[in-house]
Amino acid sequence: MFGLFKKKSEKEKLQDQYEKLLKEAHNLSTTNRKMSDQKTFEADEVMKQLE
Repeated sequence: MFGLFKKKSEKEKLQDQYEKLLKEAHNLSTTNRKMSDQKTFEADEVMKQLE
């Protein structure tokens, strides 16, 4: 209840974005391999920002 208005840190935002990109890449892997590879690459770039 008290965490309702708590803002996410930059690290948490990047982690959420990373997980979202990986999930999209996994969903695309069965239909469009090229787009899946692109999403995986974007996820890797986000991971580099986290480090």
